[in-house]
Amino acid sequence: MPKNNTDKFLKAIKKYAKAQKNALKGEVIQLKTERLKEAEAKAKRDSQRLLKDGLREKTNKSTALLAKETQESRKKLFLERAAMTEEIFSKAEEKLIAFTETGEYPDKLKKSAEAIHGLFGEESCTLYICERDLSYSEELKSIFGGNAEIEADKKIKIGGVRGFCESRGIIADETLDSKLNAQHGWFTENCTLSVE
Repeated sequence: MPKNNTDKFLKAIKKYAKAQKNALKGEVIQLKTERLKEAEAKAKRDSQRLLKDGLREKTNKSTALLAKETQESRKKLFLERAAMTEEIFSKAEEKLIAFTETGEYPDKLKKSAEAIHGLFGEESCTLYICERDLSYSEELKSIFGGNAEIEADKKIKIGGVRGFCESRGIIADETLDSKLNAQHGWFTENCTLSVE
């Protein structure tokens, strides 16, 4: 896939992630507001009862209970955020796998191999590809002038190429798996859905 298409694809992932972030942020704010209203209503009822009874002990218990409920709410929000993030990236992975079934994918695979060849030069190397991509082995070998071994790697679930040049001690990873994983890190760092 041309670099321009890759950029467009990555921009689309970022745009989708940003839209999901905004939606999640709204949901988090709404959930926090609802929880706060519930906690305030409960605290008000508890306070009135405590004033009538004059029991300091109940005040301490209510405070501890409110803290526990707040902590449980934060935990629930955190788990929901993690689940939503996982869902976003699961859908992105599905779209990338669908991309590997298009006519554009073989060109993207070759360009990834050419980028690795640029690092390794004429040194012999091993290229690791997804089992589904073994049919491209000869084309990939030809990029390296026959100085490459091709092996299926079950760790590559989406597609792309990872190369290892033993003589130089270099690993070059051009897999879609690693590129999506890098986006996951970016999303986690830049997603401002805080659980306060």
